[in-house]
Amino acid sequence: MPRVLTAEAERAFRERLCRVAERQFARLGYPGVTLRALTEELGCSRMTPYRYFADKEAILAAVRASAFARLAEASEAAAAGATDPLDQLDALGRAYLRFAADEPDAYRLMFAFPETPDTGQYAELAKQLKRSRRPMVDAVRGAGQAGLIVGEPDTIAAVLWAGLHGIITLQLADKLHVGTSHDAVSEAMMSVLLRGFAADPAAHPRPAVARQGVSTDEEGASR
Repeated sequence: MPRVLTAEAERAFRERLCRVAERQFARLGYPGVTLRALTEELGCSRMTPYRYFADKEAILAAVRASAFARLAEASEAAAAGATDPLDQLDALGRAYLRFAADEPDAYRLMFAFPETPDTGQYAELAKQLKRSRRPMVDAVRGAGQAGLIVGEPDTIAAVLWAGLHGIITLQLADKLHVGTSHDAVSEAMMSVLLRGFAADPAAHPRPAVARQGVSTDEEGASR
């Protein structure tokens, strides 16, 4: 008979399984990860994961949902620390860059993974993905209501995300060889994008996304 676990023990095991799976998925890719390898590292029987997840795809969905939840928490905290909409956007950009730098494996699985489950099959993944996007959209909407920027909030938020994501992807792939720092590129990119949506571009302040964010010096820009 399988050992009966408390709710806390089950939660702890799920979290530990997801941590191990996150590392293996990021390093080995989806085809390279097996339940045998997962259970060997966890030190449990090969049937134990099936008590919590239907299959490997469900494990990947849970890993990604957890990563989006952590990003959402970081973004919500960053937005709560600022009242001015442009300051919120600045804080959100810095929080986003910091998350990617602190959790590169999670970030790769969230956005750069070639084989990911359909969010429509996994309610928690869809919920956390939507939650992670909300702080940026809300900050953009607030800036629009304040007359600082003009445009559809979801579209502007997507453009800002795409810019940040592009820089992060290049950095994670060690392809950001442009003769300047990661911080300088991030700051300039956010400044250009926000100025492009500004109601009055000439008066639009330059955001400081990178100045207080992930620090990389000139020599470390391509690491």
